[in-house]
Amino acid sequence: MLLDDIRKEADNIHDLVRKYRRHLHAHPELSFKEYNTSAFVKDRLTQLEIPWQEIAGTGITALIKGEKPSDKLIALRADMDALPINEANKVEYASQTESVMHACGHDAHTASLLGTAHILQSIRNKFGGTIKLIFQPGEEKLPGGASLMLKEGVLKPQPIAVIGQHVSPMVDQGKIGIHKGKFMASMDEIFVEVNGKGGHGAQPHLNIDPVIIAAHILIALQQVVSRMANPALPTVLSFGKVIANGAINVIPDKVTMEGTFRTFDETWRTDAHARMKKLAQQIASSMGGSCEFEIVRGYPFLVNEEKLADEVFAYAEEYLGKENVIETGQWMAAEDFASYSQQADACFFLLGIRNEDKGIVSSLHTPTFDIDEDALRQSTGLMAHIALRKLGN
Repeated sequence: MLLDDIRKEADNIHDLVRKYRRHLHAHPELSFKEYNTSAFVKDRLTQLEIPWQEIAGTGITALIKGEKPSDKLIALRADMDALPINEANKVEYASQTESVMHACGHDAHTASLLGTAHILQSIRNKFGGTIKLIFQPGEEKLPGGASLMLKEGVLKPQPIAVIGQHVSPMVDQGKIGIHKGKFMASMDEIFVEVNGKGGHGAQPHLNIDPVIIAAHILIALQQVVSRMANPALPTVLSFGKVIANGAINVIPDKVTMEGTFRTFDETWRTDAHARMKKLAQQIASSMGGSCEFEIVRGYPFLVNEEKLADEVFAYAEEYLGKENVIETGQWMAAEDFASYSQQADACFFLLGIRNEDKGIVSSLHTPTFDIDEDALRQSTGLMAHIALRKLGN
């Protein structure tokens, strides 16, 4: 059975895939600068005699063709970029690049897809259909590598499905999580500049205080979520950066703020943008100041096509066991895999990497993030199994 062949090969290559992951983890590269990572992937594909092509700068596509007759095509995607974070882990494979770290698990995604390539290439005489491997740059930075790859035709010819995964410290190692329908939120970046008139803190009547104006704007904008959004529609507005840059007795001329807006509906998304901008500018004007409000439209929401998600759920149960496939619910994080999901049937699932006994519990995007590498034993074979089952094998 193909399932047995896949499991056997996944076990055989586990140490190699772990080695790949540790190499990538130790040598992270920022978005759209994945030069060495790209070269590493190309070298491994060449060793496997899998033909590849460059796309979107540092991106790569590769094709594995089964030797049995079939004209079906499926795409499997992994992202490759790291984050501007200084790693705090004291492990032998810790980042060797100052202030750059694989804190979102893209090293695991890339290593896992290389492992899947090993498996599929080794059994290609036993299946029909073609698997397109997508090694994508720049997931962490707008406009997102997915959009650039799509512009260059990465989904031409159209595959019957696009499958992706993301490591998750919310899910225990050995399990995966899936949610059908709208799964991950759209994401927009917000940049606000509140302008007033600075001066001595002891003479507020002679100033136009942008700190007070900004505070009113921050509080008022939450009405967009609590009073303007449909309560049944998930919506998040968060500001994580506020800079006044005055002093205890110095009121500055301006305050800058940066935040993010996330939701699951494009009509409401556009309407909320207009409401936020109008509200902020009117508050600033009413208090004698002014406000520049810029919204950079980011990734769309990610939708797991429902029939495909049900199929992936069933395939995963076959490979992992029913007790190891769980429903996750929606996640307000954003992912540029969403761009593929807007143009083709797609499914994106969460790979469990949490292990409390090993102390592997840190969240994504933190300096102590790490994975239980035993998850790579499941992920390589699971992705191969999903691909071959969907191709009709």
